[in-house]
Amino acid sequence: MKLSKKKFFIIFCIILIILFLSFSTISYGAEPKIIKKLSDAFEDIEDWILKLSTPAAAVAVGVGIFMKKFSFGDEEKIRTAKKVIRGSLFSYGFILAIDLILSAISSLID
Repeated sequence: MKLSKKKFFIIFCIILIILFLSFSTISYGAEPKIIKKLSDAFEDIEDWILKLSTPAAAVAVGVGIFMKKFSFGDEEKIRTAKKVIRGSLFSYGFILAIDLILSAISSLID
């Protein structure tokens, strides 16, 4: 089986990248600065999302409750209010579940 020059070059580059990544962490004995900055940035973004999602979910539930209260018997508005309440609670629960999963993964890694 004869490899073309393009396939050989791609395989060579992949092997070179794998070797570079494996030896870079071994030889320096620590994380590179760029990776440390990126992981800190992702942690900051995660904290920011959690801090922002709690009041946002509360406002969405409050809006849904007021929509339901002031619907004056209109079935469409009541259905819309229930969808708003249910959607905001599911979204907030999803965000908390993702945070729980990420915390479990980070505790296993460290």
